[in-house]
Amino acid sequence: MNYTSTWDDLAEVAFDQGYIEAGGYRTRYLHAGTSDKPTLFMLHGITGHAEAYARNLAAHSEHFNVYAIDFIGHGYSSKPEHPLEIKHYIEQVLAIMDELGVEKAYFSGESLGGWTTARLAQLHPERVERIVLNTMGGTMANPQVMERLYTLSMQAAEDPSWERVKARLEWLMADPSMVTPDLIRTRQRIFEQPNWKMACEMNMALQDMEIRKRNMLSDDDLRQIEVPALVLWTTKDPSGPVDEGRRIADLIPNGQLAVMEECGHWPQYEDTETFNKIQLDFLLGRND
Repeated sequence: MNYTSTWDDLAEVAFDQGYIEAGGYRTRYLHAGTSDKPTLFMLHGITGHAEAYARNLAAHSEHFNVYAIDFIGHGYSSKPEHPLEIKHYIEQVLAIMDELGVEKAYFSGESLGGWTTARLAQLHPERVERIVLNTMGGTMANPQVMERLYTLSMQAAEDPSWERVKARLEWLMADPSMVTPDLIRTRQRIFEQPNWKMACEMNMALQDMEIRKRNMLSDDDLRQIEVPALVLWTTKDPSGPVDEGRRIADLIPNGQLAVMEECGHWPQYEDTETFNKIQLDFLLGRND
């Protein structure tokens, strides 16, 4: 079989894993690169974790000091016992930046990470250089998509069996065969934490329509994002069509659109080489 491993992805990468205490939270991270380079934060999606970017650390650390973090309520970071909204993730990111002494950073956010990145760029442009919004959330409220995501996530939280964790991961991929045993086990171990069911209920708050609506990005919100922004979408994204990515890019004053073929919700993992080239060309201003 086409077996891959997180350790295989990181085998030739000079990286470290650790924890940052900041803003009252303990944040787990994967880090690669050196402090003489500009800082890049990679922010994962709902119920995700830093390993979403295991295949991207090597290429990006040649140009950036890269931190892929676990959001609060996710991975091995702190698990607050209250519903998590976008403001809480922004508070976490800003606290980390302050703790690291980073005034301005680059951001790449996928799904929930893109939603957080977009709001951060709108509210705190002085802390942001450039942003990549990768199959971002926050502009749509499709009840069918929300229900599917909630059901798959909570089923895996209540019973983190191999098959339920596998089903949750397959939702992300255009090609389900990319969900390897190593990836399943990586996420299963997170879901087996004693406090995961509570944490999942808290991070699923954004799938509640009332909570979601007060966190959503309006057209006017998107128009207020002044920093250069790349909206990256895929032809097989389960959360929304390419037209939504195009609409978002058109609303952001310095926005542009890139579309990746034959990928779902994790293009950075599914077609790493293409993703890395598109993102690095934008972040480094190669196409300006």
